[in-house]
Parts: sequence; C-alpha cells; structure tokens
Amino acid sequence: MNENGGKNSYHTLKGQLLLKPAPVLPPAPSAPSKDIAHAISSLSIHPSLEVALHILNDDLPSAHFLVRKMQAAPRYEAMMLHGILHRIEGDYENTRAWYRDVKDSEVFNLAWPTLDEAMDFVRKVEILRKEKQGDLEQLQHTSKREIAAVIDFCEKQFGTQAVEDASGIWIQDEKSSDQGNQMTLGEGWRQF
Repeated sequence: MNENGGKNSYHTLKGQLLLKPAPVLPPAPSAPSKDIAHAISSLSIHPSLEVALHILNDDLPSAHFLVRKMQAAPRYEAMMLHGILHRIEGDYENTRAWYRDVKDSEVFNLAWPTLDEAMDFVRKVEILRKEKQGDLEQLQHTSKREIAAVIDFCEKQFGTQAVEDASGIWIQDEKSSDQGNQMTLGEGWRQF
C-alpha cells in the first residue's frame, strides 16, 4: 500500500478516522467498518499504529488481538493502547492498572500531564456510562487528543512505512506467555 497517497493510504485512513467522534463508550457490534478494517490490516504498518487505527474504527476485537501480543516493556505505547481499549470497553479497573504501569513512560507523558488527570478522565467516562451524567462531546474531544498523542508518538518512533517482519515487536510479559502456553500445551507433553 502507498504510505503517502491513495484511497487506502495510512495518512488517508488516519485522517478519515480522526474526522469521526473519538470512541468513549463501547461501540455497537456493527460499528466497525469492515472495509476500513481490511484496509488498515493491509497497510502492514507497525502493530501499535495498526491497533490505534482499529480503535478509531471501533474495531475493538482486532485491536485487542494485536495489543495482547505487546503487553510488556519496552512496548509502552502498546500498553497505553491496551489501557485505552479497556476504557472504551468499560473495563475501568483494567484501564487504571495499564495507566499506572505506563505512567512514567514518554508516550503517557505526551498524552497526559499527570496520572491524576488521566485517572480523572477515566472516572468521568465511567460516570457517563454508569450514571448517564457528563459531557459526551468533551470526553470525545479528550479521547481524541489522547489517541492522537499516542499515534504521533508511534509515527515518530516507528514511521508509517510497511513493516516486513513484525516478529521482533511482539513482546509479552512472562506471566502472560506462561498462561498462553498452559492454555495451548497443557501441563506437559503427553507421553505415547
């Protein structure tokens, strides 16, 4: 895919997605555009940028599939996106945990002046969802600013060109890796 121009270029898709109100509350299952989801996946860009675009497209399953493979240092941008994803899903305690994990990282500090401000935003989103009180437009504006800060960080760190081999990007913490192995391999090898 052409990174600089064309209907399905990175910059065109990003611009199109940033025109929409930013996600704050869980989207309807029918919300993601399948055409845009396919175009995003076809870009073969850095997985963190792909996650951010999927989030903007309301495609939380695709975003979650990718971000779960990058959930440990030094992938702080992916850890931050994981927190954003859980905020949109309505899993506020998980969001708070991810934000605390990345609070000292460069990407977090580009998005939020302080951890307290980020936590206050999460609290306001939670009140909007649970009590139907709050200013949705203001929260959408703040959500867009937060996601745009992560995207800007990723563009500067990784560029927007295609990534031929992303295997070196996938980083899981040891606990998650062990859990995955237990789920797929069981307690041990069967003897025949």
